[in-house]
Amino acid sequence: MSEFYKSGPAETKHINYCLATNCFGDYYTRRVLDLKQREMLTFCFLAALGGCEPQLTSHAVANMRIGNDKLFLIDIVSVCLPFIGYPRSLNAIRCIQQASK
Repeated sequence: MSEFYKSGPAETKHINYCLATNCFGDYYTRRVLDLKQREMLTFCFLAALGGCEPQLTSHAVANMRIGNDKLFLIDIVSVCLPFIGYPRSLNAIRCIQQASK
């Protein structure tokens, strides 16, 4: 993410800069949670938001890369289901399936 802010069209580079500095330069540099916990929580937040399935899929991939495997993510969705509902849970499961290919 250190070079992400330089990508994209000129009219939207400021958004990439905000994302890189705020989310990854601020939240991800805090040491309270380890990376596996951060990715799991990010996945939960995105699943709860709904409407951001491309980002949810990307974070499912990131989770799997650092050791939060497919079954773990499905368990996480199962725990979140009563709070986020069936449509968002089913979308999250679909994103996990896509990420595991």
